[in-house]
Amino acid sequence: MHATRIASAALLGAAALGLTAPPAAAVPEVNTTPYDFKVTPSTVAAGGRVTLTAGGCPTTATAASGVFDTVTIPSGGAATAAVDRDARPGAVYSVSFACGSETASVNLTIAGARPTASSTSLAPTRGVRGGLGGSAGGVDAGEVAAGAVLVAAAATAAVYVIRRRSGDRQH
Repeated sequence: MHATRIASAALLGAAALGLTAPPAAAVPEVNTTPYDFKVTPSTVAAGGRVTLTAGGCPTTATAASGVFDTVTIPSGGAATAAVDRDARPGAVYSVSFACGSETASVNLTIAGARPTASSTSLAPTRGVRGGLGGSAGGVDAGEVAAGAVLVAAAATAAVYVIRRRSGDRQH
């Protein structure tokens, strides 16, 4: 029994540790080239612009991605690229850099959907439809009389029980 508890605790601990580890997509990429390839900003809205740099590259470099056309980056400089307007919000695209025979990839994240006027509206166009829930239907005299009889019977029973108990204590 003791071994079962220890094994269960160990498995739960291992599962909790596994759930706290970052997913592979969240681990930043390590640039193993001698050049400093960067995409700034690393998260951009669809239709936005990014700056591409290939620091330290002695020749012209190129950058290509599925969300913008191939861009030539001058030696020691930077270039800009316009991200396609139809880029999928929340998606991560790879930007491939090339400087001579050295290549590397950097991730570019497309920001979530932009708010629209209809999604940010604060005032409702019409009032709330609360309704009465069927409680204001026709009033039936028989139902009212039956309800009154039940209330009177309950009150009479309560008075009888209270008087009877108080009468028992006086004797």
